[in-house]
Amino acid sequence: MPSEELTWLTAHELRDLIVTRLVSPVEVVEHFLDRIQDVDSSLHSFLTVAAELAINDARAAESVVQSGSELGPLFGVPVSIKDLFWTRGMRTTAGSLVFKDFVPEEDSVHAERVRAAGAIIVGKTNLPEFALFPRTINRLGPECLNPWDLSRSAGGSSGGAAASVAAGLTPIAVASDGGGSIRIPAAFCGVYGLYPSFGRVPKHGGFGGTLFFSGVGPISRDVRDAAELLQVLAGSDPRDPSSRKDRPGDYLESLDQGVAGKRFVWVGQSGKVSDLDDRVVGRAGTAALRFRELGATLDDSPHGFDSEQWMEAFYTIMNADRYAAIGQELYEDPHRRGQLSEYARDHFARSGSISGVDYSRALQKRFFVIDFFERLFGDADFLLSPTVGTLPSSVNQNVTRKPLVANTFMVNFAGYAAASVPCGFVDGLPVGLQIIARPNQEAALLQASRAFEVLQPWAGQRPAISDAPSAGASSEK
Repeated sequence: MPSEELTWLTAHELRDLIVTRLVSPVEVVEHFLDRIQDVDSSLHSFLTVAAELAINDARAAESVVQSGSELGPLFGVPVSIKDLFWTRGMRTTAGSLVFKDFVPEEDSVHAERVRAAGAIIVGKTNLPEFALFPRTINRLGPECLNPWDLSRSAGGSSGGAAASVAAGLTPIAVASDGGGSIRIPAAFCGVYGLYPSFGRVPKHGGFGGTLFFSGVGPISRDVRDAAELLQVLAGSDPRDPSSRKDRPGDYLESLDQGVAGKRFVWVGQSGKVSDLDDRVVGRAGTAALRFRELGATLDDSPHGFDSEQWMEAFYTIMNADRYAAIGQELYEDPHRRGQLSEYARDHFARSGSISGVDYSRALQKRFFVIDFFERLFGDADFLLSPTVGTLPSSVNQNVTRKPLVANTFMVNFAGYAAASVPCGFVDGLPVGLQIIARPNQEAALLQASRAFEVLQPWAGQRPAISDAPSAGASSEK
């Protein structure tokens, strides 16, 4: 098979080729490393490319294929890990100068599980420092750009993961989301991103994060790939006592059962958030109507998300958690504080003044948000909304956070699950439709996503940067 044909194959298609010995793991990994070298000098989606380690792992995988041993569900598939999470023997920076030379001796639970499933980690994707900023920019290098328009943001904080998958640098990526950080860049970059409900994927092994809101999930160009990766990541771990103890469902078994008879509710309003683009909201609303073609019921909610009412409490909890997890240690050390980006210093300075009373009052709001969501759902199975009500901003513009997170952060606040599916374009830039499900309903969420994918396929839509050639030797970045 010509190597250039490998670029846009799904992860499960690549695995099938490898296990049937039509291509070798080394051939696949070398192809994607070459492509990263050719494309990422313009995109900046990776902070570290671990070429030597990846090729060594691919050679080991080749020996396993030849031995006839049982092969894992991601066997031989190149995957990236967001650089917030530890990878044994591979640099892990969290996007910070403080950790620019940190090489952990232990894998995060996520890296551990994808390795056990046979995947080959090719590198660590770009993020804002400690995932604190809604654009993927830090002091380690250039900002990660949007593969559809290199003058625009890829979003954040999983911007590197989304941009790299959209550009064909790996078929799947492990990302994280504390208020929209998987779904926002997935929407901006025209890929699929899923945020699992609270506790579904354990959180051991990384920097920062929050007690209630942060979750790890897949970014992919294909819903089946996301289901496969979530199957690998999900399940309890004793190192994270907040992880769910029940056994995850089989996310692949019901994937193609459709949504006939299911009920959806369209929530088109965020509340009093300004700077939204009516064209983007309209595109998502038109896409939502298509679920009726699949035999589902779709109603309009008379209410919006009322985002402004809950935002202050959400950020009080998030900021305090991050300060406790890592901010205090860094901010109170003058040398390390001087290494932080301006937005990280400002963030930790504000967070340090949050009192226990502030935190308790904010935490009480979480129960009201859960009740609010239940009333929005009523007897419906899913909520639908625009993932983001705007187009990605120019890299020359200042960031306005509220319009970016207006439809996403409440899902984290309430502990629900949500996915962003590509649903069309405005001015040549992707738009995402958000599908929200109740806690522990990831199987149903994937099922609805797959039904929409079949009705309105998106995998063949490729950004202009995808035309870059794939040739040349790989190297460390």
